[in-house]
Amino acid sequence: MKKLILIAGIILSGISTYAQDSKGLEGSWFVTSQIGYSQTKNDDAKQTNTTILPIVGTFVSPSTALGVAVGHIGIKNEDAFGTNAKTSLVVVQPLARKYWNVSGNLYFFGQLAAPIISGKEKESNLKVNQYGLAASGGFDYFVTKNISVEFSYNLVNISQTTLKADNGDKTTITDFSVAHVANTEPLYNSELGGSLPTLTTPLSFGFKFVF
Repeated sequence: MKKLILIAGIILSGISTYAQDSKGLEGSWFVTSQIGYSQTKNDDAKQTNTTILPIVGTFVSPSTALGVAVGHIGIKNEDAFGTNAKTSLVVVQPLARKYWNVSGNLYFFGQLAAPIISGKEKESNLKVNQYGLAASGGFDYFVTKNISVEFSYNLVNISQTTLKADNGDKTTITDFSVAHVANTEPLYNSELGGSLPTLTTPLSFGFKFVF
């Protein structure tokens, strides 16, 4: 019985300590930048998708944060004859995060974001607009009290994309994908140079600064 009481006391003490530490994050601000990269090669053909997405947010509770990301997506399709497609897109993405402590300085977080993406494919002047919802999960490891390294992966995506050509023709694509497994609309795939249906790359990493 004494051993059980001692173990229970240690566990409760740990929970209490964690709660006290977590309260220190409430009201804190954080800055991070997610960087995503994917590339597909087939003989001389190469499709590249890059994402640079700075994020600013604040902890509204000990384990919940709200923020917004503003960044850029680049999509490029090349072969032996040159560049076939080069797309430049601007991203504005409100988001919410929930954190859970795994062990020590390691945390798991779930994120729900609502990306709004717009831009054009420069070779054909094709206008691109997309909006949707994206749920992702990731791990956040605090190297110091104010600096962490985070990795995340898109789990579920719902999006609607509009492609509008110079001649006025418009194509609308509605996509639902789990872990980016989905069929790609042929026009979408060829015009944007082999991009995934949701435009953003599935795997990303970044450094977070808390202050």
